[in-house]
Amino acid sequence: MLDQAVILVPPEPTPEALDERSLGQRAYEAIFQAIQNGRLPPGSRVREADLTAWLGMSRTPLRAGLQRLQTEGLLRLESHRGVLISRLDRRQITELYTAREWAEGAAAALAAQSATAAEIDGLRHLLALERAAAGDPEEGARLNRLVHEAIRDSTGNQYLIDHLRALSALLGLVGNATRRDAVRVQEAGREHEALVDAIAARDAGGAEAQARAHIRNAQLLVLSNHAMQQDGRIS
Repeated sequence: MLDQAVILVPPEPTPEALDERSLGQRAYEAIFQAIQNGRLPPGSRVREADLTAWLGMSRTPLRAGLQRLQTEGLLRLESHRGVLISRLDRRQITELYTAREWAEGAAAALAAQSATAAEIDGLRHLLALERAAAGDPEEGARLNRLVHEAIRDSTGNQYLIDHLRALSALLGLVGNATRRDAVRVQEAGREHEALVDAIAARDAGGAEAQARAHIRNAQLLVLSNHAMQQDGRIS
């Protein structure tokens, strides 16, 4: 006689549980953005009490958000010492950018094959906004992320999308060095243009090469900036 399969139906969540879950998501998003835009810089420490006051919520949903961020490698919860924002060393930065180069190259090649005309038009619109924001590091960084996310999402490959999303989250730990260097901002803009042109031309090999070169160039500046920070030449 075959065993009968048992299907467990989860109970309907209570309004209190739903509210706590949404607050936990809000805590995650707010702290994530604070790390990405440098308001919570790598190596900084903040008390949970300060975070609850800032977010206007209790410790329980805050901890849910913090634990998710800890799982993603963005911070560490330390008993009696609060929250420590992660800091990447040179080896970790190199490994992150190596993984990102491969993944961004694959995404660009897939985008050249699968991006719709509307998605390509959207990319060109983002490039126009990025050019207009060349003198604003924070807005430029936001638009840069949107360009890469748009290319990523146009692949239609959920596994690659999830992988790149995880890598992109960690990029907030390297700061906005590439958006604070006026020369690099101009270079990156030209690289984005060439990348989108290759995608629009359905040139998968060319798009992959452009994407990989773009990430390598960003890595060189980030590593140079990291070395100067270690030497104390910049804060």
